[in-house]
Amino acid sequence: MAKNSGKIRRLLVDAGLVTGEDWDEAARGERPAVATLLENHKLQEEAYFEVMGLGSGIAPLDLMRVKPDPSAVEALPPEACTEHGVMPIAKTGDVLSVAVSDPFDVLLLDDLNILSGCRVRPLLSHPKAIKEALERLFDRGKAEVEQLLGSVEGSDVDVQEQEEKKAELEIGNDENEVPAVKLVNLVLLRALRDKASDIHIEPLDQALRIRFRIDGRMVEIMRPPKALLPALTSRLKIMANLDIAERFAPQDGKFQIRHENRKIDFRLSTLPVVGGEKAVMRILDSSGVAKNLGALGYEERSLEDIKKALDASYGMLLVTGPTGSGKSTTLYACVKEVATPDVNCVTVEDPVEYRMEGINQVPVNPKRGLTFAGALRSILRQDPDIVLVGEIRDTETAEIAVKAALTGHLVLSTLHTNDAASTITRLVDMEIDPFMVSSSLLCVCAQRLARVLCPHCRQPLDMPKDKLQGLGFLDGELDQAELFMPNPDGCPRCTGGYKGRFAILETLFLDHDIKRMVVEGKSAAAIKEAALSKGMISMRRAGLLNALRGRTSVEEVLRATMAD
Repeated sequence: MAKNSGKIRRLLVDAGLVTGEDWDEAARGERPAVATLLENHKLQEEAYFEVMGLGSGIAPLDLMRVKPDPSAVEALPPEACTEHGVMPIAKTGDVLSVAVSDPFDVLLLDDLNILSGCRVRPLLSHPKAIKEALERLFDRGKAEVEQLLGSVEGSDVDVQEQEEKKAELEIGNDENEVPAVKLVNLVLLRALRDKASDIHIEPLDQALRIRFRIDGRMVEIMRPPKALLPALTSRLKIMANLDIAERFAPQDGKFQIRHENRKIDFRLSTLPVVGGEKAVMRILDSSGVAKNLGALGYEERSLEDIKKALDASYGMLLVTGPTGSGKSTTLYACVKEVATPDVNCVTVEDPVEYRMEGINQVPVNPKRGLTFAGALRSILRQDPDIVLVGEIRDTETAEIAVKAALTGHLVLSTLHTNDAASTITRLVDMEIDPFMVSSSLLCVCAQRLARVLCPHCRQPLDMPKDKLQGLGFLDGELDQAELFMPNPDGCPRCTGGYKGRFAILETLFLDHDIKRMVVEGKSAAAIKEAALSKGMISMRRAGLLNALRGRTSVEEVLRATMAD
C-alpha cells in the first residue's frame, strides 16, 4: 500500500478535514498517514469515508458486515494481503473485489492484478479496519496458540535457562522456539492488539489462567496447561533479567520489545502464591499517551482552568484520583504543554513510565536512598523552571514541593484524594500551613476514567425523566438529547458494549475568595460549594454531559463518580 498518497492528501486538505501540516507530520512515520490521523483523532472516520467515496466514486465498505468469499481469499496469498494492507472480498469470473485504503494507488492495483491473475476492482475501507479484518480472517496467532497448547507435553515445558542481556527484544515466531517462548510472544502480541494495559498470568488448581485488563476490566483470554507455568515465568524472568532460580520471593523487573517499528516497555512483577508464581506485566506504550491537553477531551471550563495554571510563572498544579485514573497521562500532557526549549523541566518519578524527549527524568530508587523528597531537594539545585513530582506521599515531600512552588518554580504533582476540594484540606492535614497552601496552590484537578460506549452496538436508554433528573440531569437538556446504554453482548468491535476510555475531570481554580477560605480553615464541603457557585463543573456533572453527547452511559457515569 502506498504509504502517502498525494491524491488522498489533496482531497482531505481541500475538504478541510486535515491541515497540510497535520498530514505531513503523520506522513513522516512508518505507518500510513491516514491510519495515524484516524488514531490521533485528527481525522474523523465518517468524514474520511465521505470525502474518499466522493473523490473516488467508490462507496465505502463496512468490513464488519462482510463475510469474504473463500474463492476470493484463495486468489491472494495471505502474506501479500498483510504486506499491502488489502482484503479480498468477492470473486466473480475473473473480477476480484478487494478492499483497499488507497483506491488511487495504481501501482498497488497493478501488483494485485499480477498476483491474483484477475482484474481487480477496488473497494474502499481504511487501514485499521482492513488490518482487523485480516486478523479475524487469518488469525494465525489464535490458531498457533490452539495448536501449541494441544501439543504440549511434559518434555516440552523446559526452558533454556540462559541469561539474556539484550534490553530490547524483537518479537518473532521462529518455528524452532520452545513452546514457552512462542506462547509468551503470542500473549504479548495479542495484548498489544487488544490494547490491554496489564497482563496477568495466574496459577489455578488445575490450570493456568491468562487475563488482560482492557478498559479497566479484567478479561480472561486463555487457560493453558498448568505444566507451562515454570517455563513461562522463567522465560519472562530471562527477558526482564531477573533471577530464574528465585521462586519464593517477589521480584520486579522490566524489558522492552519492538513492535510495528515502535518500542514498548513492559514492567514485570512476580509474586509467590498458592500453586506457584503469579506474574503481572504493565504495558507502557508511549504511543497511547496524548500529545496535548486538547486531545484528552476535557470540558472547556476545565481546560481553561488547567491552561490558566500552566501559564503562571510559579505555583503548584495538583492532579488527584485513585490508582489507574489517568493522572500520569494528564501530567505528561501538561508537561508537553509547557516544556518548550527555553525552559528547564525536570521530573522525579517512581518509576519513569514514559520517556519524553528533551525532559530530564529522574527515577526514584529507595534502595539507594533516593526518595521523592531527596530527589526533589537535588532537583531544586539543578536550576529548574518546571518540576514534576510523580506523587506527594508524605509531609516532607509536600513541604519541599510547596516551598518550591513559592520560590519561582511551576510544580506539577499528584495526590490521592476523592475530589478537588478535599485535596486542600488533605495538605493542611499533612501539617502544611494553610497560608502556605493558599499561596502556592494554583489549581486542583480531580480525575476518573469512564468507558466509551461502542457507537456500533449501543442501545437507546429508556428511563423515566424524573429519575434522570434525580441523578443530576437538568430539565431542559433532556428534551433534545438521546441517552444510550451498552449492549451487554457487545459486538466484534468492542468488549461488553464499551471500547476505550476517557477522562472525567473537575478543576478547582483557587481565586482570591477560595484562597481566603483556605486561610480561614473552611471545610472541604464549604470550599466545594463555593467553587460550584462560581461555575466549577463537578466530576458527576462532567460525566452526565458526556452521557448527553452519547459518549458514555449513565450507568458508567454513576460507577466512575460514585464518590462525588
